[in-house]
Amino acid sequence: MTMAKQREQSLLFDAPGPKALKKIRIANIIAGCIFVICIIAILVRLSNPPEGENQLSWTLWNPALESEAWVDFYLPGLWMTLKASLLAVVGSIVFGLFFGLCRLLPNFIIRSISAIVVEFCRAVPVLMLMIFLWRAFALSGMKESSYWAVVLALIMYNGSVVAELVRSGVGNLPNGQREASLALGLSEYQSLTQIEMPQAIIAMMPAAVTQLVVVLKDTALGSIIMYTDLLQESRRLGSMYFNILQTLSVAAVIYFLICLALSWFAQWLPSHLKNRTAAPTEPEPVAPIAIMDPSNVNQIAVASEVKELPYGGTPRKYHVHHRGTNASIHHWR
Repeated sequence: MTMAKQREQSLLFDAPGPKALKKIRIANIIAGCIFVICIIAILVRLSNPPEGENQLSWTLWNPALESEAWVDFYLPGLWMTLKASLLAVVGSIVFGLFFGLCRLLPNFIIRSISAIVVEFCRAVPVLMLMIFLWRAFALSGMKESSYWAVVLALIMYNGSVVAELVRSGVGNLPNGQREASLALGLSEYQSLTQIEMPQAIIAMMPAAVTQLVVVLKDTALGSIIMYTDLLQESRRLGSMYFNILQTLSVAAVIYFLICLALSWFAQWLPSHLKNRTAAPTEPEPVAPIAIMDPSNVNQIAVASEVKELPYGGTPRKYHVHHRGTNASIHHWR
């Protein structure tokens, strides 16, 4: 462990002493032994169930792992899951930015309506939204009613979360941001959209990426309304070969790998954004002629206009208005 990490941890809590470290080590060993015993007990129970076949036998795992299972069930189900997730993510971002902006506008009516919509979408469970939308779309004769019910329900719920992230991100900005923009002549709407919102979006980006994991996992609820996602396809495969435990285990591993990749991306994104938005810049060397004018633009303009004096002598080095925009040889006194 590096000194920086130790210093950071010491700011959060007191570093444990020798006795505390010994107790922690003993507790970790006991917890590890209990975990190993539980795993062994589960494997023994699966290999010798009270009723039914050995769940660890290859005859049950082979149909769940063969190539036909991937081509006919897992990959089509994974595509349907990703298709619903990607569309729901795009819709959630649009929904969240729109209603997050509306909740910050000075108009009381717009703020109130936006608050009601956001709180309603956050309060109603996602599964209930899916069921009601599925029934409404089915009664209206819409094709792929289960797909659109899943997508719209995910947009409503996760979009409301993004809207709150936007609102909290703007609220956490220093008050000087808005005061400075208003002092420069911007309106409140221009300050919100041009100054505050871009900073809030960058600040909320890691939390928004973490919300992608929630979107991906919540698509599994669509199997209840007969949406053919990865979970539904794995259940269909398990019902064919009576190995539902094996097929669900494969689906769980797929979900885990995708969510793990998204979690790593969410951890990498803050450092990447920090390096792009707050990276230190190398100081530029200042030429001697630019001591009184750091930009050196005026002096370069003056130097380009200097002509040799007809009677000799040295020209004036600096113009009286060397800090202004009239840096011209014709304005010298």
